[in-house]
Amino acid sequence: MNLLVAVLDYLRAHEIGAAAIGGVALAAHGIVRATLDADVLVTDSRVLRAEFWAGFSSVQAEARRGDADDPLAGVAHLVSGTEEVDVVVGKYLWQTRALERAVILSVDGRPLPTVDRADLVLLKLFAGGPQDLLDIQLLLGADSEGALRTEVDARIRDLPVDVRAAWSQLKKSPL
Repeated sequence: MNLLVAVLDYLRAHEIGAAAIGGVALAAHGIVRATLDADVLVTDSRVLRAEFWAGFSSVQAEARRGDADDPLAGVAHLVSGTEEVDVVVGKYLWQTRALERAVILSVDGRPLPTVDRADLVLLKLFAGGPQDLLDIQLLLGADSEGALRTEVDARIRDLPVDVRAAWSQLKKSPL
């Protein structure tokens, strides 16, 4: 958690919008599950340059750019001791909007910029892995009033057709 906070502070100091996603964001929204690393979303590709992380002491950084077919612009993988953070670089307008809607939530008593619940669902739908789909089910199961479904429905049109189809299917399945 210390590395995550330090990474978010470093990004903020460089005026790069960032928010927690993945398991840390789930925890911030009340869904706790085990995760080995922390994930951060940005849309600024400067983080993929080796020199960007040069001023970040005691951290090993490795950046990988995505190719033209990759759904991401790339990932910067940061390691300090036993902690790991992946800075995921989005490349779509809907991901920029998710960052603009980020909320400050408390994790372990620390304020943490985090994507909101609906954007977390969209990001997990976009990723499309088995754990992502389970995480979405957990988020929907905790939404007794149905507001989350309504928010996702309002935003899903900005995502690719296959992601919209996955959402439609997921809504039909029992929780």
